[in-house]
Amino acid sequence: MAYDYDLIVIGGGAAGLTGSGLGVSLGAKTLMVESERLGGDCTWYGCVPSKVLLKAAKAAQTIRDAGKYGLIDSEPQIDFAKVIRHVHDLRNEIYEDADRPEIYEKMGVEVAFGTASFIDPHTIEIESEGSRRSITSRYFLIATGAKAFVPPIEGIESINYLTNESLFEVDSLPPRLVIVGGGPIGCEMAQSFARLGSDVTIVDMADRVLPRDDAETAGYLQQQLVKDGVTLILKAGVKKFEQRGDTVFVTVEDDGGMRELETDSVLMATGRRANVRALNLESAGVEFDKGVVVNEKCRTNVRHIYASGDVTGRYQFTHMSEHMSKVAVTNALSKFPLKIDSKHVPWVTYTEPEVGHLGATREELEKAGESFLEYRFPYSRIDRAITDSEANGLIKVYGRRRSGKILGADIAGVAAGELISELAVAMRNGVSLRNISDTIHPYPSYGLGVRRVADQWYVKNHSTIVARLLKFVFRYRGPLLEFEPGQIV
Repeated sequence: MAYDYDLIVIGGGAAGLTGSGLGVSLGAKTLMVESERLGGDCTWYGCVPSKVLLKAAKAAQTIRDAGKYGLIDSEPQIDFAKVIRHVHDLRNEIYEDADRPEIYEKMGVEVAFGTASFIDPHTIEIESEGSRRSITSRYFLIATGAKAFVPPIEGIESINYLTNESLFEVDSLPPRLVIVGGGPIGCEMAQSFARLGSDVTIVDMADRVLPRDDAETAGYLQQQLVKDGVTLILKAGVKKFEQRGDTVFVTVEDDGGMRELETDSVLMATGRRANVRALNLESAGVEFDKGVVVNEKCRTNVRHIYASGDVTGRYQFTHMSEHMSKVAVTNALSKFPLKIDSKHVPWVTYTEPEVGHLGATREELEKAGESFLEYRFPYSRIDRAITDSEANGLIKVYGRRRSGKILGADIAGVAAGELISELAVAMRNGVSLRNISDTIHPYPSYGLGVRRVADQWYVKNHSTIVARLLKFVFRYRGPLLEFEPGQIV
């Protein structure tokens, strides 16, 4: 059968852009369908604007803390409307440089705007401004992403709550802000708004922030949030919202019983849900639950239909959306077998300090009965961190004692995302802690901290027996070094 296209990609966010670009690079006649504008959540509502806001907030805090650099502390003058214009300017700049339709059309990707829905397994209908057209394709990649999930809490519809999709359109700083959710989005925005001048409160049902991350490294961030003035109400649930005039009243239940918080704005940072409603997946026979169900090759239960990114519900990271699209399109078009690399997934919360994770957690390793050791190195002994007055942090790597094979890592501190990247390359390619320790790193750099944590592999494998033998054979006269358990060298 002759189809209109070899590949139709539904969605123009990170997953869709990557899938479309790879599709034409493999020679496929490719159509990308987007319901709003290219760039998706990352460019417009997520990674890009949040990092711009975090940077502005950090600049403000640096002025307050100038004394730690030998300067004079002062209170920054903040024009929040100007900050938001700056967020919009940089967001638009990235869109113009990387996401515009013309860029992909020049590559050979056809771009259509409208809402796509399946008519049958090989046919979609695109609705745009009242018009409809049907198009067929040999293969499909579903990459429609996800949207903010707002739980049905009593009174939620009566207040003008914010999500990540509306937060960056606010042009006045809320004097008081309650954030429901202590995950990455909640923590990043709590720190940003607190440092820009809001009175911020986080409410979460967990007993700490970043519950998916290592408790120790997440603890560094929790301490900093408190230092920044963020109020944490943990092990607590939101039961009710009520608007009274210009004030929102939030009823919270915790160990102390019920209490009422007063606020000017509420940010719901309560997770995300896959965008599948408009797709009419039933007509294509595609299974979905919390997201489109895919196997390790990113293929759905329908052999020629693939899915990647947030719509699958498996990972909520831009880098994993791109990775999954490469896996999906490569499997579909080239038949070269690729699988999702689920063993080496990194993630980072870009607060101050940054909190990063890679691979298996300590709890996962212990539950699996893995034999491993924890190698640690504090930022307080990284000379670059000391010179920058950024010595608050910790690097932890989980690895084999004999081989030095890396199994996972957790980092809290400046540039944690960059340090995790070096460990990710090493872990993915079988580079051991011994190899890293033997690799020359520039001094002074934060990257040297990775080498120093790798040096601890040598420390833990230090053998006094070998040292005694060398002393005996060569008549050396120095003392024998004895390292205490857990000693950092």
